[in-house]
Amino acid sequence: MGSEASIQTVKAFFAAIGDGDRDGLLALVAEDSEWIIPGEGWPLAGTHRGHAGIANVQRMAAEELETTYPRPPEIIALADRVFVVGIATGKIKATGRSFNDEWVFDITVHDGKVTRIQEYIDTQALALASRKTNQA
Repeated sequence: MGSEASIQTVKAFFAAIGDGDRDGLLALVAEDSEWIIPGEGWPLAGTHRGHAGIANVQRMAAEELETTYPRPPEIIALADRVFVVGIATGKIKATGRSFNDEWVFDITVHDGKVTRIQEYIDTQALALASRKTNQA
């Protein structure tokens, strides 16, 4: 699969997330996919596997976060690897605390399906926003 086809798959993946289109999202994800979100102390951290894991992390994101993207992300591709660079702002619903997260997604695409996502994010900003006010 060429770089342009991989970019189109990733753009469709992000559009499905933005539209809340669970079925469209899962149609773009391999059954044995893996989504790695680093960190501890915030709701989405962990490794999410397969369709069930991807659907669950998207459900949790909708329930736990209010997120906006102040500008479109930059997309760079090399064959089946696509790097998406962006900024997210928002708040953790449970705490009402805001965050500013500069991030990079390293996404692998095989045969038109997303097979792996490794996020590089500001884990400290997200953990701090997730911390209850009575925690040290």
